[in-house]
Amino acid sequence: MNNDNSGAQAPKSNKVWFITGSSRGFGRIWTEAALERGDKVAATARSVESISDLKEKYGDSVLTLKLDVTKPDQVKAAIQEAHSYFGHLDIVLNNAGYSLVGTIEECSNKDVRTLYETNVIGPLSVIKAALPLLREQGYGHILGTSSNLGHITFPVIGYYCSSKWAFEAIHESLATEIAQFGIKVTIIEPGAYATEFGSQQSLRFSEGMEVYEEFKGKFIQGLGAIDRGNPDATPEALFQVVDADNPPLRFHLGSHNLPDVRKAYEARLQ
Repeated sequence: MNNDNSGAQAPKSNKVWFITGSSRGFGRIWTEAALERGDKVAATARSVESISDLKEKYGDSVLTLKLDVTKPDQVKAAIQEAHSYFGHLDIVLNNAGYSLVGTIEECSNKDVRTLYETNVIGPLSVIKAALPLLREQGYGHILGTSSNLGHITFPVIGYYCSSKWAFEAIHESLATEIAQFGIKVTIIEPGAYATEFGSQQSLRFSEGMEVYEEFKGKFIQGLGAIDRGNPDATPEALFQVVDADNPPLRFHLGSHNLPDVRKAYEARLQ
């Protein structure tokens, strides 16, 4: 299929971003960093009050929107409002998500469905709402925050890992499908960073079973001992990706990621 706008090019500066999960963690850091470098951002969060200070600080360069990614109609309306406000969208960054803590046996089917609604189906709603607009303009860059756990697994957060494996596969297929329209895809894969991702706001706990309590306690204690990177050091690397003519499909953040992924794949090949 040919695209009439195949020769269109994304601007090298003053990019327009649409970012989900802008209230905390990487979403907040990347939103502010993009605004600081002179880009424009449609910043979204489930509570618009949590990002209202951005409007006070950055004025017309930021559009703050209430968005729950599990509500497709709200997603579509937010994408359309952002596109109308700025005139186009260069970067669509899916960043909203959380982790479900519990063993495979402990977590209820309801808990798993709810996790997937946010971590997998929600980002799909954003992508599907944005794609017609990106196709029409003939360029765009879809970014998705995954994890090194999109390649390896840990116990106790196995369902979270599985959501990232699904996220990875969807984006890899998507990249091949939409390259013909001049639209690029990059999967962001952070390792352990000192963000709010481990906070109560970003974790959900299943109802526990006594038989797993000791195992879970040791695992969670071990997680606390992991070295965590400085999330404020990541924006410059992210900007190199979005400014590249040929950005990578995968973008690892953190010094431990690639060695751990290599070990995992070597074990599978063996």
